[in-house]
Amino acid sequence: MKIELPEQSYRYVTENSQKCDSETAFVLTYQNKKYLQNAQDNGAYSVINIQDIATLFGIDKIKIVGITGTNGKTTTASAIYSFLLDLGYKAAMQGTRGLFMNDEVCEGKTLTTPSVLNTYKHIYQAVQAGCDYFIMEVSSHAIEQKRIEGLNFSLKILTNITQDHLDYHHTIEEYIKVKNSFFQDEGKKLINKDEVKAAFNFKNAYTYGIENPATYRLMAYSLNDGSSGIIQHFQEIVPFTASLHGFFNLYNLMAAISATHLITDKSLEEIADVVDNFAGVSGRMEQVCAVPNVIVDFAHTPDGMQQVLNALKEKELIVVFGAGGDRDKSKRPIMGRVGASLAKKLFITSDNPRNEDPQTIADEIVAGIQDTTNVVVELNRKKAIEMALDSQEDEEVVVILGKGDESYQIIYDKKFPFDDREVVKELLNI
Repeated sequence: MKIELPEQSYRYVTENSQKCDSETAFVLTYQNKKYLQNAQDNGAYSVINIQDIATLFGIDKIKIVGITGTNGKTTTASAIYSFLLDLGYKAAMQGTRGLFMNDEVCEGKTLTTPSVLNTYKHIYQAVQAGCDYFIMEVSSHAIEQKRIEGLNFSLKILTNITQDHLDYHHTIEEYIKVKNSFFQDEGKKLINKDEVKAAFNFKNAYTYGIENPATYRLMAYSLNDGSSGIIQHFQEIVPFTASLHGFFNLYNLMAAISATHLITDKSLEEIADVVDNFAGVSGRMEQVCAVPNVIVDFAHTPDGMQQVLNALKEKELIVVFGAGGDRDKSKRPIMGRVGASLAKKLFITSDNPRNEDPQTIADEIVAGIQDTTNVVVELNRKKAIEMALDSQEDEEVVVILGKGDESYQIIYDKKFPFDDREVVKELLNI
């Protein structure tokens, strides 16, 4: 990728040493420093540190909000983005679902946090579009690999910390350490007060929570027909309503409302008035069909599964799920145990097996289940969904987990078209 920057002695910048030439400067980052010699061999115009060109991309002209955590990043980012637009601001959002700007889709799905120069390019585009805010998801990989170097965050947000990505970080302790490292500076930060694993610099720290006293606390709530609550911020007490379901979404909403209050000059009451306009995120607790009741969600960690299934615990649940290949194996039996404890029937299937044998993955999930009486293993995901739908009775709810709004299945290194929602519609003829 080359990015053209006007009014410079060079014409382009790139972080790819192979793209360097006499018109192109090489942007040196933590990730590509080992390719410095290659860039020079290819005739790079010059070598520039990423921090030294931040102003050329308008980094100082926009308020950047970074959100990290195991679960809730996408929903929290999307809610903040929605609130800002409804309050009359111009905003951009970068994350798992792609790049959005002023209510338009600019790029499709990508990494949760792209390469550092890609993020700079997106910020540059946002500045050119007149955006006041740039909301971005920040993955643990991006923190570890310094894919956010040179960015000056107006606000950093922590949603929660539970087990994930141990294939990369190896231990939960290392994963927690990486997440918390994002919050060690003296910049403004917003922390989930109910997350016991959170460790942060107290300077300029604000908190939100439900169980514990916090800067923004949910005093009362209801989960009937969506959700509603009453937020207390010092002496200010403000109610809100939302269409989102599930106790875990109360945390996402609290984070988004609190963040919007911290980064704008709008009152808490003005922000609460636009909360109900946010319809949620595609593939997150998405009801594909009401009769029969079928819900699709992205949950792919033990904690994520537990949150979603607990949100539906008043119902009898038929759950379809698998686990990704070439990823943290230790979570598989835990996911099996969570599913068995909260579902009436389980259909264990393939997710994105990648280079692993789907049967081996399924066996590792089943290993966490003591009583397998109501467990069926069907590796063909479409067939597993069909079996779940065929077994559905009366008020039972079919919950399909793991892929959410993904439109493909990864087998080996190939992507094959597969969308849980479209499969359900095809099977039900809707």
